[in-house]
Amino acid sequence: MLLGQAPRRARELGVAPGVFPPGPVNAITDVAGVRVGHRTIIAGDSVRTGVTAILPHGENPYFLRVPAAIVVGNGFGKLAGSTQVNELGELETPILLTCTLCTWRAADALAAWMLARPGMEAVRSINPVIGETNDGTLNAIRSRPVSADDVRAALDSARPGPVAEGSVGAGTGTIAFGWKAGIGTSSRRLPARGGGWTVGVLVQSNFGGVLQVLGVPLGQELDRAAPRGASGRGADGSIIIVVATDAPLGDRNLRRLAERALLGMGRTGGSMSNGSGDYVIAFSTAAAGLRRLGPEGERQPAPSGPELGNDAMSPLFQAVIEATEEAIYNSLFMATPVTSRGRTVAPLPMDRVVQILGESGIERR
Repeated sequence: MLLGQAPRRARELGVAPGVFPPGPVNAITDVAGVRVGHRTIIAGDSVRTGVTAILPHGENPYFLRVPAAIVVGNGFGKLAGSTQVNELGELETPILLTCTLCTWRAADALAAWMLARPGMEAVRSINPVIGETNDGTLNAIRSRPVSADDVRAALDSARPGPVAEGSVGAGTGTIAFGWKAGIGTSSRRLPARGGGWTVGVLVQSNFGGVLQVLGVPLGQELDRAAPRGASGRGADGSIIIVVATDAPLGDRNLRRLAERALLGMGRTGGSMSNGSGDYVIAFSTAAAGLRRLGPEGERQPAPSGPELGNDAMSPLFQAVIEATEEAIYNSLFMATPVTSRGRTVAPLPMDRVVQILGESGIERR
């Protein structure tokens, strides 16, 4: 990072991919109602992990379900709850992100947190949705250090507005392209003629490839041109991408939107290697798609209002690609060094990044 300066978001350095503007805080929380919370877990010289919670709205998500879809880029992962989401096309819990071997502890804790909500006394089934990446390089992952208290803290701290990024929450121990990475977020707002909809993205970056920023081959310029798995040993990491929108989309078009988010990952140089778990979870908060359950589990009449048709999707596709690309840059640019068991993983050398981008001749904004 720049000498003597705190980490800065991509847009502050003139790295503003795409053509659509961001929302007010340039985060997934620009989609009204969406809230994010983190729990960062640092203990001793080896535990470096955490939990990040994404809530679609302020009500109980079991009784007010949002349409949702999950897309698999490369399936080397443990995304709990995905089959029911894709079968029913709806989300009934918050989304949690954590470390690989903490997936089931997080799922159990989320189920308990949900079942303890008022009105849930008769509920006999719950579908926790848990995304994960493997932070075992920096985290003592076999100790499975995430507790129920940690999960509750992440959920209870969820707020709208600016979102902490970098080495926090589920990004505490993650690495991307060989540098310290973490949580990143961004948003795009369509013009009125395109519907005025907002698309927000949050990523847990822990994946590999050869880094590019705005098409500039930074990985090569910084002597990291070979993916970590190029030797044939080990995995090259994973990414979880969470997409939220207020556009009135059903689960079928949410799936199409989620697929395009992977193009944003590709723009950064990600390659979805053999050992990578690359998943996109997309949901819509639009009133037209909400599905309310009564106290006995009976479905209430759906709100009126049409879903967007296929012909309206192209601007949203562009928006999610741009927001994913920038969210990944933010996950890298906002990361801070993390030391575990005597090893420090450093973030990108931002002074060199700025210099290389300046010499590339590309137009930054």
